[in-house]
Amino acid sequence: MRFLTVGQMAKLNHISDQTLRLYDRMGLLSPSVRGENGYRYYELRQSAVLDIIQYMKSLGISLQEIKVQLERHDLDWIESVLREKQRQTQAEIQQLKCQRSALERTIESVARYRTAPPDGTLQMEYIGARQMYVVDTGVNVYDHDAETYEEMLRDLQDCLMRDKLPQIYFCNAGTILRKENFIAGRFYATEVFVFVDREFVPETLTCSIPAGNYACIYCNDFYKEKEYMNRMLAFIHENGCEVCGDYLCESIADVLVAEREERKLFLRLQVPVKYR
Repeated sequence: MRFLTVGQMAKLNHISDQTLRLYDRMGLLSPSVRGENGYRYYELRQSAVLDIIQYMKSLGISLQEIKVQLERHDLDWIESVLREKQRQTQAEIQQLKCQRSALERTIESVARYRTAPPDGTLQMEYIGARQMYVVDTGVNVYDHDAETYEEMLRDLQDCLMRDKLPQIYFCNAGTILRKENFIAGRFYATEVFVFVDREFVPETLTCSIPAGNYACIYCNDFYKEKEYMNRMLAFIHENGCEVCGDYLCESIADVLVAEREERKLFLRLQVPVKYR
């Protein structure tokens, strides 16, 4: 029978001496043989138990749970632990996927902000299909100032939390002016929105915006929006188009260019159009 010191046992199993001593203190795996010199040694066959510990640890099972299983040998109990860990892992994977998607959107926002045309530039753009989460605050943003807009965003955040949606979506929010109000020149918008991913938000909580051509104007000031909307309407008519959907005021870089004291908005004002 082969006997091993702590160092030899650790090296043979590709772990540190400190890890092996921790397992000893916790009662997970202790040296089984005492030599004539008073030192304690591991038996080589104890590596099988160490393999079990290391494998279960790699699955994310806690050392305390592993100890319970080694003491109880309860298959039903360890299966329940494994299934719970499986559930937790799946939730973590979803969270990481959501985070990855948010990172991709933010990187895209940086690129769009860097390459955006100067303030006041009118142009046609093709924009792909999007999903949005919308909250009606009951407050007309055009009757108030930027401080009231911040209050509207708090309502949006409260609703995101109520619906248990990832708070990572609370970024680059915007407002909606319904088609009939935009065409009539009525400045009435009580709804705020954020863009979300179909994969991570229940369909019942979202609405779809189809891909299409949009008349767009970029704006660097909250208080210029009304003036720029009138310019958009004229631009649409001059280009032989008609409005075919709701107007969106989308912030594309409010976090990236935030001031110390307040939100500094860089907006893409947009409305879907079709050619006559």
